[in-house]
Amino acid sequence: MPRPHATRIFVVANQKGGVGKTTSTVNVAAALAQLGQRVLVVDLDPQGNASTALSVDHFQGTPGTYEVLVEGMPVADVVVPAPEVPGLDVVPATIDLAGAEIELVSVVAREGRLQKALRAHPRVGDEASAGENRWDYVFVDCPPSLGLLTINALVAGQELMIPIQAEYYALEGLGQLLKTVDMVRAHLNPDLAVSTILITMFDARTRLSSGVADEVKAHFGDQVLRTYIPRSVRVSEAPSYGQTVITYDPGSPGALSYLEAAREIASKGASL
Repeated sequence: MPRPHATRIFVVANQKGGVGKTTSTVNVAAALAQLGQRVLVVDLDPQGNASTALSVDHFQGTPGTYEVLVEGMPVADVVVPAPEVPGLDVVPATIDLAGAEIELVSVVAREGRLQKALRAHPRVGDEASAGENRWDYVFVDCPPSLGLLTINALVAGQELMIPIQAEYYALEGLGQLLKTVDMVRAHLNPDLAVSTILITMFDARTRLSSGVADEVKAHFGDQVLRTYIPRSVRVSEAPSYGQTVITYDPGSPGALSYLEAAREIASKGASL
């Protein structure tokens, strides 16, 4: 795939848990890396699931997003390569991050800490400022809440990717997320766009899945990717081996769907 002219910073958020948010972050990131892109994943969830899936250490005390947000450490000092996926780098998250929201309460400009840290990195920017070695994509994996960590991500990002599972409660709670996005746009980051809706856990055999997909499309139109991610045991299994499904079982329907979704994201960006 052709590289974008400048780093595209995606925030992957949905305050509803269990929608395939982290799974989608790591698999789309790994798929883009396989397609020749340079990708950074910023794990902003204290559970550190994205770090686990990318086989990166995140035991307590490992330098990562906590040090960047709370202590002002440069991203360059905490970024590590994902051992299984060439071209993919990771900023890990540790359980220390769970206390970050409280520690940041009294900090000046606390909502912009991540934005400031990412912009200061020499590999974030366009061809002129960051050169050939720039990251093409940055994915920020948010915790399942709308607290200060997610606000930091929304302020730092340019594009929002929302994974929505093809189940009955799919659109419930989404209004709150979109309200938060509008608030961030109005006061902190006017450039934030809801660019990508990814339907996950799709079961083609059920009318429910198709019905939910149609409803999501009616709401969001062209923002919804044509590729749906099927419900898949392989996708769920992969993290227990410290892998994404892209490396764990490249020929599985889940891996092929994420690869196709990544292609779609890349080609959509080319037309922006």
